[in-house]
Amino acid sequence: MAFKFPDSRIAVFAREPLLGKVKTRLLAALGEEGALALYQQMLVRIGGCINASGLARLDLWVSSNPSHKLFLTICNKMNIYIQEGNDLGEKMAFSCESTLLAEAAQSVIIVGTDCPVMDAAYLDSALTSLQGGSDVVIGPAEDGGYVLIGMRQPQAALFVDIPWGSDRVLAETLTRLQALHLNYHLLPTLWDVDTPADLPRLQTLNPPLPSNS
Repeated sequence: MAFKFPDSRIAVFAREPLLGKVKTRLLAALGEEGALALYQQMLVRIGGCINASGLARLDLWVSSNPSHKLFLTICNKMNIYIQEGNDLGEKMAFSCESTLLAEAAQSVIIVGTDCPVMDAAYLDSALTSLQGGSDVVIGPAEDGGYVLIGMRQPQAALFVDIPWGSDRVLAETLTRLQALHLNYHLLPTLWDVDTPADLPRLQTLNPPLPSNS
């Protein structure tokens, strides 16, 4: 496939799909099997979206077991990597550095699996922004975090001492960007699925993702 952005990468961060180990904040509402099923569906959805978009190569960065059959249905085995680092920030910094330096990509965007409304047009906007000269692009999340971050050069300082999992992630990151005098672009704000309160919105999608087991 000829990609629109052949020198860019879209990195998806994913956990190994293990019972009771994914979407843990939804266990009370969905149970272990329901939470696992939802996680798998969301991973397949974003992977399918990227693969069908023709935008850029998908790289899958996984917590463990890169040979898991679900990972292999989404991504070429050669493009599946193990996350390295002690927290989310270190893992994302390592992924960016590896992609931009070792792989010599011109830009990289990182996404997770939690946002069910991220589409090809959104990813296209992110990559276009970087191609147009933005140092960093961010897709804000309604909960105060972000659903996407991308860059053209490694920016390790953006990932250090950030209160991951809190509603201050985006604000702290923007403060850091301004202090570093980096040119950044904000995409439209999207929502993600983290808590039981987010589940009813899944039914508004077409087609809907199941919000119960």
